[in-house]
Amino acid sequence: METALVLQFAVTAGLFTMIPGADWAYAIAAGLRSSSSRALAVPVLGLASGYVILVCIVAVGVGALIAANPAALTLLTVIGSCYIIYLGVSTLLSLRQSASTLVPTRASDEAEESGLLGSFFGGMGISGLNPKGLMLLLALLPQFLTHDGWASGIQIMLLGGIFVIETLLIYSGVAVLARTLLQSRPRLNRAVSVASGIFLTLFGTWLLVDSLLA
Repeated sequence: METALVLQFAVTAGLFTMIPGADWAYAIAAGLRSSSSRALAVPVLGLASGYVILVCIVAVGVGALIAANPAALTLLTVIGSCYIIYLGVSTLLSLRQSASTLVPTRASDEAEESGLLGSFFGGMGISGLNPKGLMLLLALLPQFLTHDGWASGIQIMLLGGIFVIETLLIYSGVAVLARTLLQSRPRLNRAVSVASGIFLTLFGTWLLVDSLLA
């Protein structure tokens, strides 16, 4: 592969990753409710793992088949949007059960540890079930492939690996920044958590309505 193309892809993919969306909302929420580095890293790893799955799907050609099949794409969109709505509503309901968002305590730490697996799969679902992520990779990756180089599947895996690393770095930064700036400010913490929950709910609803009306 040409080095220039790889660098161009890295810049382009990085810019797309820095556009706020459902991933950002989940990363921010993860940062706000975490009281340890491990608890912060797990949901971000989940987000990245979802993109690993999407990259593999695109590399083996399944992504193109899904995109070309309206029924399959609609089904994926409905499942993904319902899951995003569920996470958004769950975030809002969890805030109603407390006077403020999670303040690090021994009890909350134990609850956090027991929920690590759930937060990992939550992140994986946000990215892996979001049809917009699949369509983005399907539209973006082929533009940076060379026809006289390695097999296209290998090139896609390489470029996809760069994209996954960028998501890890950027979403980790978002989560750390949210925790650093907001955990010591309960009111602002709660306001941002509410905004994240509302955004996830509205984004999922928009995806669902858009897919059903298409």
